[in-house]
Amino acid sequence: TRALEGYLESFPGASPTLFQTSIHPSAVQQALITRQHPVGEFFPLTGRQHLVGHALLAAMLSPAPRVLLCGGEERGTWLLEQRAASDRTFAFALALSRDPAGAIARVELRAVPEVAGGGEYALPTFFDALQTRQPIDAGVAPGLALKLEWR
Repeated sequence: TRALEGYLESFPGASPTLFQTSIHPSAVQQALITRQHPVGEFFPLTGRQHLVGHALLAAMLSPAPRVLLCGGEERGTWLLEQRAASDRTFAFALALSRDPAGAIARVELRAVPEVAGGGEYALPTFFDALQTRQPIDAGVAPGLALKLEWR
């Protein structure tokens, strides 16, 4: 439905890809529809529940000396009713490095008992903390806590 809505919204420069997607769901989409599972169960970096913690963990596990972590949301329409979109548009980019030279903040992920770190930490809340440079010390996923300190 969303792909068809996107196709209709793309006029006058209609997108053939959006039309194709709207009438032929991908194999993953078909599996999700058939099994009635949320997409976040198949792709952990999709969805809202533990996105901040999982995205930071994936970025920090990278062997690269510097990792760019980008995120954001588009203001939702009907998706707001499903809690699948933000009520505003925002975006951010972080350059994560193990080298503290020139760093403006320190990010730490630590293992915690699941009870203490099991809460949802919403992406808009994370963006607000980044934008206003507020410190963070919160559970961001089951068994995972985030500490962010600005210098």
